Amino acid sequence: MKRALIVTGGGDCPGLNAVIRAVVKRASQEKDWEVLGSIQAFNGVLWEPTEVKILTPDLVRGIHFQGGTIIETTNKGGPFAWPVKNNDGTYSAVDRSDEMIRKIKYMGIDAVINIGGDGSQRISQALYEKGLNVIGVPKTIDNDLSSTDSTFGFQTAVEIATEAVDKLVTTAASHNRVLVVEVMGRYAGWIALNAAVAGGAEVCLIPEFPYDINIVKEKLEARFSRGRGFAVVVVSEGAKPIGGEMVFEKSNEVGYENLRLGGISHQLIRQLKSIGFEPDMRETVLGHLQRGGIPIAYDRVLSAQFGVKAFEMALAGDYGKMVAYRHPYFVSVPLSEAIAQPNLVTLDNALVKTAKGLGISLGF
Repeated sequence: MKRALIVTGGGDCPGLNAVIRAVVKRASQEKDWEVLGSIQAFNGVLWEPTEVKILTPDLVRGIHFQGGTIIETTNKGGPFAWPVKNNDGTYSAVDRSDEMIRKIKYMGIDAVINIGGDGSQRISQALYEKGLNVIGVPKTIDNDLSSTDSTFGFQTAVEIATEAVDKLVTTAASHNRVLVVEVMGRYAGWIALNAAVAGGAEVCLIPEFPYDINIVKEKLEARFSRGRGFAVVVVSEGAKPIGGEMVFEKSNEVGYENLRLGGISHQLIRQLKSIGFEPDMRETVLGHLQRGGIPIAYDRVLSAQFGVKAFEMALAGDYGKMVAYRHPYFVSVPLSEAIAQPNLVTLDNALVKTAKGLGISLGF
């Protein structure tokens, strides 16, 4: 009996369960394969006792429309940076990758399907270089993997952000306010840009284009006459002013290495007030609302296609690769290519041109 191990790492994302279900259902058509799931990414393998469960067709029945992941996830630690508590109460990072690979092979696992974003696929590449049979599946609401036309979860996040903008328009108009909605995305502005265009925002600020606060002020002031008017600003959590930095704090969580972004919406309001913008302003931070809940149909379909393709890559022994959607085909690309450079918004992007054509200010 051959075995495939599914791992879901990094932040949760709408569509994870749909990928898991697709892998299991496709594998069930092969008489000599079974699928396992490691709890909380690779932690399930590294823990003692091991926490790995058999994923049967019965177990995954009906999970395709559920948010989250039935095998849980984590964005802390990992096989190359396992946190170990020292005698003085501090923590050190230990590389347990060789130990984990030996354990995976001892468990009779022939293929590992690692579902995750940029950080997870960097782990995939490093494990592949150490001899593990790894296949990656691109998961991130940020849509920042450049080797695929889209990552699953992204469109659901955009839908949630757009619904928020739609609701904020009416309350902004009722109160003659500027409402600033802060969305996720880290270093990529795709969620913000799509939600701004779809929701009809007046201003959209994203990490790729540092903004001039005076240009933002001028755009918003044009929306008011004798104190009456309204506007909606969509700002990505990684946005920053010209000459300034992103708003973040360093995490004190054990094993969590990323900067914790957030707070740019509040800072933007303070900046506007400091240069004399008078209308009332309020901020709304969507946060993890964008990660949770039911995936929209697009992401369910995309996830199903990714899952089926990933298992068929395992059948073919096509390791060291990541599934990629390149319309209209699903292909495999080297993991090294998938992580080579991020997918960021550029000035020549068609959606940027559309935003400008609609009169949306990008702050420059």
